[in-house]
Amino acid sequence: MSKKTISFTLNGKPVTMEVEPRTTLLRALRDYGVTSVKRGCEEGECGTCTVIMDGKLQKSCMVLAQEAEGREVMTAEGLVSKDGKLHPVQQAFIEEGAIQCGFCTPGMVLAVYDLLKRNPNPTDQEMKVALSGNLCRCTGYEGIFRAVRKAAKMMSCCGA
Repeated sequence: MSKKTISFTLNGKPVTMEVEPRTTLLRALRDYGVTSVKRGCEEGECGTCTVIMDGKLQKSCMVLAQEAEGREVMTAEGLVSKDGKLHPVQQAFIEEGAIQCGFCTPGMVLAVYDLLKRNPNPTDQEMKVALSGNLCRCTGYEGIFRAVRKAAKMMSCCGA
């Protein structure tokens, strides 16, 4: 198969790569060296490959890499500030013990970031709905819900 050159913005920086027509965005990002997107179910069910594309959550295993052409893609790495400071969502996950094995964490972090951008003070039910596309087999979710609440407070006071 002939490869196609695609260009898009990844975490605020322009990137160009060659991909085969059937290559998923997940595979292209992993091949490019992005480690936060994980290969889980490859069926769009687990959320470990979650990215934000043009401001919307996407399961990168369900998106062909060619669909990223000319678009903006953000991974969990993109939440870290230029000076290396963690985003309040990332910091809250650490402080609230919402990370165990870490496999689901980047996708969860992006789902929480997306939720809090849309709804800065979600109810427990809204949190459950927002995170329903991300599976965690380690935490039991309570630490994650605590992290959402803490991140909401941190973001409201600091304007993040």
